[in-house]
Amino acid sequence: MDVLIKNGTIATAEGSYKADLAIEKDKIAAISRNIEGEHGKVIDASGKLVMPGAIDVHVHLQLPFCGTVSADDFENGTKAAACGGVTSVIDFAIQKKGETLIDAVDARKAEADEKVCVDYALHAVPTDWGVNTAAEMEKLASDGITSFKMFMIYAKEGMISDDDALFSALETVSRFGGVVGVHAESVRVLDLLIERYHNEEDMKKYGAFCHVLSRPNFTEYEAISRAVTWAEATGGKLYIVHMSTGEGAEIVSKAHERGVKVFAETCPQYLLLDDSVFRKKDGHLYATCPQIKSKKDADRLWEGLATGDVSTIATDTCTFNTEQKAMWKGDFTKIPFGLPGVETLLPLAYSYGVVNNRLSLQKLVQTVSTNPAKIMGMYPEKGSLAVGSDADIVIFDPDRQIKLSHKDLQTNCDWSPFEGYELNGYPDVTICRGKVVAERGKFTGETGFGKFIKRRPGYDEL
Repeated sequence: MDVLIKNGTIATAEGSYKADLAIEKDKIAAISRNIEGEHGKVIDASGKLVMPGAIDVHVHLQLPFCGTVSADDFENGTKAAACGGVTSVIDFAIQKKGETLIDAVDARKAEADEKVCVDYALHAVPTDWGVNTAAEMEKLASDGITSFKMFMIYAKEGMISDDDALFSALETVSRFGGVVGVHAESVRVLDLLIERYHNEEDMKKYGAFCHVLSRPNFTEYEAISRAVTWAEATGGKLYIVHMSTGEGAEIVSKAHERGVKVFAETCPQYLLLDDSVFRKKDGHLYATCPQIKSKKDADRLWEGLATGDVSTIATDTCTFNTEQKAMWKGDFTKIPFGLPGVETLLPLAYSYGVVNNRLSLQKLVQTVSTNPAKIMGMYPEKGSLAVGSDADIVIFDPDRQIKLSHKDLQTNCDWSPFEGYELNGYPDVTICRGKVVAERGKFTGETGFGKFIKRRPGYDEL
């Protein structure tokens, strides 16, 4: 065996138990109470948790946006992932007008392939629905891309998918088992409200809080309700990305009762922050789309994770540094939306979920690893600790205490939305396909090591 992990506590979506784990090449070769014999590398995991590597199914690396490009590219963004115990990420191939969806995917893969340091996949993003789009989706699915993202906003930017396109996409994936992810916000009312607050008087009075005033909860949950309606009508599988409202969780819960194939994702910023951050002097730094909501919303999202109404925690990582964020110059409509996050996903979810008794350890593994793998068609190769699965493993130290600082992170960002947060537990060793890629928060792998993940149709229910 190439690597032997001794004396750890194996933590999976099903439960926890003491065992050793052996790796041969890039696969898990054995899990047993006491594995002996010759091994190339032995890691003592006494007192530590041995978990499947986290999977962040929502990242935007080197994304052109608002006249700039997000600060973490495919290389550094995946190095940051490794340092945080994330062994797979899914980014986006966004179609340009006049471009085929297949060409968009090929172009994005060309940007990523030589840079990625952990394994990666892509969501294809149709923004120019036409007579050939459905056939292109089916072709991409046969080539290992089974998930598709559609924007219910960004009409002025030319990226919106109106109801007819969304309905058609859901019909299409129902034929081959794919999934349509949606950014759910009600564009027409949203744009109306943004324009209403986009004036010198209100922007001077409220500053970045205009971002909150122009995006009340109903702009998200009305769109979620509409998307769920189309999923129910078509039988297509739906995935709500970055859900931020408690009302959204209620809609998804009721849809589950009716047997609708819908999954929901939320993010650490919606669980741990509240909209008071936009009243701070540097409140513009926290602008995301959709924006951070209230503590009441956060509480309902935590509840949804515990009950299964919310299936996954991802990050929507889109890193902009303070210089890039300063482009707003007091105009809330010009803030580059996005936060750094992939590197702190797992330690935050553990510290404020498991340690604070909001999530069980088993539920944590489900929401950051196993559920993402099942929904996105990567299970059991990813998201699992089982003989034959990819050796994507994080050895997590539950006793390591850290005060979070951006200065200690791999990300290129010069600030963190969670600056000063007390972390009770942190990744000790990250292994991707049998190779150690990070130790104690420092990248030790190789640029370009990551591979493109060809995926199958995912699960219809968890």
